[in-house]
Amino acid sequence: MYLADLFDPTDLAPAAPGSALNPAIAGLTADSRAVKPGFLFAALAGSRADGASFIGEAVARGAVAVLCERTAARPNVAIAVVPHVNPRRALARAAARFYPRHPAHLAAVTGTNGKTSVACFTRQLWQSMGRRAGTIGTLGAQWRDRVEPLATTTPDPVQLHALLDRMVGDGVDYVAIEASSHALDQHRVDGATVKSAAFTNLSHDHLDYHPSLAAYFACKTRLFAEVLDSGGTAVLNADVPEAEPLGAVCAKRGVKTLTYGRAGRDIALVDASPSARGQRLALEVDGARHDVALPLVGDFQAANALCALGLALASGGQAAALAEALAGLSVVPGRLEHAATHANGAPIYVDYAHTPDALAKVLIALRPHAKGRLSVVFGAGGDRDPTKRPRMGAVVARLADTAIVTDDNPRNEDPAAIRRAVLAACPRAREIADRREAIAAAVAALQPGDVLLIAGKGHEGGQIVADHVAPFDDREVAREAAARREAVA
Repeated sequence: MYLADLFDPTDLAPAAPGSALNPAIAGLTADSRAVKPGFLFAALAGSRADGASFIGEAVARGAVAVLCERTAARPNVAIAVVPHVNPRRALARAAARFYPRHPAHLAAVTGTNGKTSVACFTRQLWQSMGRRAGTIGTLGAQWRDRVEPLATTTPDPVQLHALLDRMVGDGVDYVAIEASSHALDQHRVDGATVKSAAFTNLSHDHLDYHPSLAAYFACKTRLFAEVLDSGGTAVLNADVPEAEPLGAVCAKRGVKTLTYGRAGRDIALVDASPSARGQRLALEVDGARHDVALPLVGDFQAANALCALGLALASGGQAAALAEALAGLSVVPGRLEHAATHANGAPIYVDYAHTPDALAKVLIALRPHAKGRLSVVFGAGGDRDPTKRPRMGAVVARLADTAIVTDDNPRNEDPAAIRRAVLAACPRAREIADRREAIAAAVAALQPGDVLLIAGKGHEGGQIVADHVAPFDDREVAREAAARREAVA
């Protein structure tokens, strides 16, 4: 493939294939360390470093072309240079052309909370339809019997399109991806042919990156205003205020919308009641009634399941069969996952909730199952939005009976300072810095009828302190602590 094959004709001066201005391209990367002979190097400006500073290194490693900002000083290199008004978008579109195999149906999910669950539930519903399906997101890239970890929720565009190409090569034709606000802001998903897009909710998060909640929402809106195919379908949560402006964006483009929730037009949640193993839902889908035994706890999980139902419907699924398939959904790892049971019968749950809104939803979901006390072990991450820490503490103070504040990926910040910020709004909580000790103490204190939630890390397998990642899995630690109580009993 030649350089001219990767860009629009207006981006390049005409040149013969194989010439210095139109070289053969062996690969793409925005990391100068990953450049190999024949590569295109994208010199992108980042928050910590400017890729233009590494052009010399990329050329030394064998780069034959450079993509850079149109306004940047033209690099003094004897290779093809592609100056572009939006090099991030140009890289994403070039990656889509370099890796040409695309899924028959690509669904993208955005929102503060629920992206992982919706993507995984959608994959399960597609599989119930007989589709070969995969997901790309927080839990990694999953398809067939493969699971590949990812460094970010939504990978960079080169990795994203390489993964999609491989999935299609392995026979996968339906893929659901999580579209984070960072990814949408950085145009990582541009170039992908997104046939359906879903919005779950918006709450306080990532304000260390976005200057305001409005700017945060604007990034989410890009999925519907620019990325979603004009002939695609938007699946919107009718129970959140953002549904109206998103619906207006879609209407302006002529994009079909499908709404779900208690106020849903297409998928209406008529009634929900807790059951021993989850909840019973009464749904109306396009006017037809469906009663579903959903094996998931909490209103927010019901909303996630209905969002997935919407995406499955948007891809050609039949309502009756999909409603029946909801009863077979499996819990997503680390999402209100039952990790262990105390010797006295008290259940212990692990959840990824690390925002005020997510914590509130999980605690509200668990309250009906607590005949005794509802207890929480939680903390807040370092090098992340500090304004949400007291908000998280306030949520726990309001909705839980007992709490322990501990460390949760302090990264490069002072863990004690993070805990103090949380405790300021949750003064009755105990403070136990060591997360293993905190979980053990919470498990030891459980009485019959109590319920324990360990929040923040969910599926994660490590605790990040400075630049070191120590192996740590809340679920394993909870099981170990419960086993010790059983041995004592």
